[in-house]
Amino acid sequence: MANNRPAQFQAILFDFDGTLAPNLDLADMRRQIAAMAAATQTPADVYADLYIVEIITATSAWMRGQNQHKQADEFEAASHQRIIDIEVAAAQTTNLFSQARSKLTALRQQNIKLGIVTRNCRAAVLQMFPDLDDYVDALHARDDTVHLKPDVRHLQANLDVLNCSAQHSAMVGDGALDMQAGKDLNMYCIGVLSGSNDAQALLNAGANEVLQDYREI
Repeated sequence: MANNRPAQFQAILFDFDGTLAPNLDLADMRRQIAAMAAATQTPADVYADLYIVEIITATSAWMRGQNQHKQADEFEAASHQRIIDIEVAAAQTTNLFSQARSKLTALRQQNIKLGIVTRNCRAAVLQMFPDLDDYVDALHARDDTVHLKPDVRHLQANLDVLNCSAQHSAMVGDGALDMQAGKDLNMYCIGVLSGSNDAQALLNAGANEVLQDYREI
């Protein structure tokens, strides 16, 4: 874990929902996907306490272990589509935080490369932020990688495109997964209180500092 803030960041990676835009109702989304998993007769302990995408992975793996390959394929396709439908529908009535573009512009003017790393789908992100390419150097949404945070490879893929080192970069997010992944990569981790966690939860997950929102960076 980086103990000291670098004098100059090479890159800053941002989570999206809850960080640059209002948060999705992840609890409701998880309930819907868990209900779909339960409908397959998969034992609840197979997917208990897992995140949304991980529920799908664990449930379909269990079904295949029961030689239910066709049913697993159908469940996987339907549940992934349900997530996309929820995300895109929410994006149609959600806007980027009002000052996000001006903050991103100011950071870029300091020769800092910017990335977005999110578990949301690309279509939903671009619905809310259609001019993203004018403000951000790299986007890695859920459909851009097979490794999702807290897997560090999600963040590393973004850093690789930016050609920046983790040790000289920051991860900004409202979620414990953001802090955990950034900490594991030895990034400087900045938690923000504009989303789903309080300050103590972010610090416990690895935040070096906690701010009210992205505007204080």
